[in-house]
Amino acid sequence: MKIVSVNVGSPRPAEWRGRRIMSGIFKVPVAGRVQLRRLNLEGDAQADLSVHGGADKAVYAYPSEHYPFWRRELELAELPWGSFGENLTTEGWWEDDVHIGDRFRIGNAEVVVTQPRMPCFKLAMKLDRDDIVERFLASDRPGFYLAVLQEGEVAAGDAMERIHEDEHRVTVVDVVHLYVDRNGGDSDLLRRALQVEAFPESWREHFRKRLAPS
Repeated sequence: MKIVSVNVGSPRPAEWRGRRIMSGIFKVPVAGRVQLRRLNLEGDAQADLSVHGGADKAVYAYPSEHYPFWRRELELAELPWGSFGENLTTEGWWEDDVHIGDRFRIGNAEVVVTQPRMPCFKLAMKLDRDDIVERFLASDRPGFYLAVLQEGEVAAGDAMERIHEDEHRVTVVDVVHLYVDRNGGDSDLLRRALQVEAFPESWREHFRKRLAPS
């Protein structure tokens, strides 16, 4: 289990459906050790802080093992690390084995899993595919956001060691299924999700509404 690539980028303009969009989704791999801070990696930034970035979304991790799948699905010969806007391209941890609230040590930093990535139109803009948002959600390959518990330095090749497994066992894929209602009637899973301290309040409110009697 390790980091394959560390990717950063600053917001830049792009054209999408006749509109000029500023986005920080364009990430490129960087060499050497990079400082991981509470709100992001050194050299990284987001354009719209109302929905991207912040303490609960300081770092986005995406498994490298998904890249062959997407090359086939999207019929792309080239798909470099960072293509999904991830800061950390990982190896060895998949969304069905990673729980919200799990803590990891990477380099001399410590992070905690907070939520899956819910894609927006900027992923479609980045990959130039109108259908990618729906396909991304349906794939059960969303990647996951991390909050930084202890700042430090990270680099490609660093081990990614799970140092705490959340007792409620709500996986990243579980949350996606709750969100898209594939197992939306699973009240036990919703109750367990509400007990996970690492969830941001916006997710907790979503779960409360789902549990509330209609």
